[in-house]
Amino acid sequence: MSFAPTAASIPPTHPRLVLRQPDVQAPVHLHPLNPLQFILRAAEIYPEKLALLHPDIPYPVSYSFSVWCQRIQNLAYALIKAGIRSGDRVRSCLLLSAIIAKLPYRLLLTLTPGLINIRLRPSEVAYILEHSGSKIVLVDHEYQHLLPPNLATPVIVCNDTGRLGDPYEKFLSDGRAFSQEKGWNGLEYHADEDSPALLCYTSGTTGRPKGVVTTLRGSYLAAVANAFESRIHLESTYLWILPMFHAAGWTFPWAAVFGFATQITLRTVNYSLIWKHFLNSAVTHYCAAPTVQIGIVNDPAARTLPRPISAIIAGAAPTASLIGSLEEKGIQPIHVYGLTQYGPFTRNYPQPSWATMSLQERSKLMARQGHSFATAQDVRVVYPPKEGDKVLVDVPRDGATVGEIVTRGNIVMKEYFRDPEATAKAFLGGSTFNTGDLAVMHPDGAIAVVDRSKDIIISGGENASSLAIEQELASHPDVLEVSVVARNHVRWGERPHAFVILKAQATSKWHGHIEDFGDELKTYAKSRLPGFACPEWVQVVPELPKTSTGKILKTDLRKIVAKL
Repeated sequence: MSFAPTAASIPPTHPRLVLRQPDVQAPVHLHPLNPLQFILRAAEIYPEKLALLHPDIPYPVSYSFSVWCQRIQNLAYALIKAGIRSGDRVRSCLLLSAIIAKLPYRLLLTLTPGLINIRLRPSEVAYILEHSGSKIVLVDHEYQHLLPPNLATPVIVCNDTGRLGDPYEKFLSDGRAFSQEKGWNGLEYHADEDSPALLCYTSGTTGRPKGVVTTLRGSYLAAVANAFESRIHLESTYLWILPMFHAAGWTFPWAAVFGFATQITLRTVNYSLIWKHFLNSAVTHYCAAPTVQIGIVNDPAARTLPRPISAIIAGAAPTASLIGSLEEKGIQPIHVYGLTQYGPFTRNYPQPSWATMSLQERSKLMARQGHSFATAQDVRVVYPPKEGDKVLVDVPRDGATVGEIVTRGNIVMKEYFRDPEATAKAFLGGSTFNTGDLAVMHPDGAIAVVDRSKDIIISGGENASSLAIEQELASHPDVLEVSVVARNHVRWGERPHAFVILKAQATSKWHGHIEDFGDELKTYAKSRLPGFACPEWVQVVPELPKTSTGKILKTDLRKIVAKL
């Protein structure tokens, strides 16, 4: 069925895509940075290029840059009509719909948008709505059940149709009428680039979710860096697999527009649909955590691609097995590292000398977190700071001394919303952001994460990295996915406990004698790891507990072993 945007979505002929400048002008030599500039520029230069495609739903939709730009303008006026003013919070409960999914763009104009994780419990959603002080909620029809009963905040429902009769479309049409065709010049440009751009909440795995405030300047520079590092350009097609509620999709909603790329959205992570688009939609880029990448390469539809696709990987270091599986399919891994703020701020930069190495040798180098993005300040690895420390001391570049990753600069959050205590803890000393990730610094300046501080296993006085153990165990041909946590041991204090998901063919191979597989994996580990790092226990499981963004919940695994 062909799709025609609503009449309110059609821009006037040759619109003036310029915002009204604030009364207080910036100096001539600079202007405040704002990712909103990207969509205005795209609509000016490539107005008819396909910007958004949302095909796998009962009512498929597609928008050019000019139509999408008009819809953003309509939303801005609709929110003003609803009484929303600068600094107010607007929340969305769905980030996978093409209608609501682009909120990171639409709401940069007049307010601070927030993106709610659709996989949270209703109680957590209620907490976020209350804590953020939301003034209006935009929600997809499938996720209305997440909203608290008797919610006083106005709610706009999107049926994800893009057609007349959809409440969200009426909201946009009312915004267009309210604008009286003043256009973009009726809306004022943000004078302060340090103003909040977005409010994203952490997944709350160790407590209540924290609101991460990011700025217009930081979002702009992070998006430019991601577009550059990923080589996104006019001929690119970006497939949305990563949830947009995860650090605003690592700023890729803006990065893709900066590069004039087409974006294809999915409502859910569906591997057969993903491969359909890989094979038929000229996809060139996507982002996903390693656990999702594992699902992609092991799907029955997986095959060698007719053209290469770049896979941006973060959330955990990819194993040698995963890197090999991706490359076999024609998927080129781009390993980046970041946090729940803007997403990535370092990248592992491949070196020419790697081309002659074996997969095993190369993957160990590719698993490093690398160097800082061009728009980020240099990342450091320092001896763990203590309260009151005023000077941080860098560890030697020996690839062995473990310290904590700290950073500062453009791609660092501004604060935790309404939580000065958590902000002060994160900015210990006021000079850097303390990540809590433990790493080493190699002689070439590349950092390599060895573990989260809470995930280090102390066995017989030796520190064992659960990440390093997982890397080695994952290279066993029968292992699909593995996670390792510390378990109490009478003699050694702690020993590694490995939770393993077997590959499909290995499940039948070891059926009825799983204990023998455990013995084999332990023997395999002894040939690759020091004794204190070898798993004492191997437990085969059908699945691993994960956050909504695909990270393995080691907190849940530690609760399991605590009862053993």
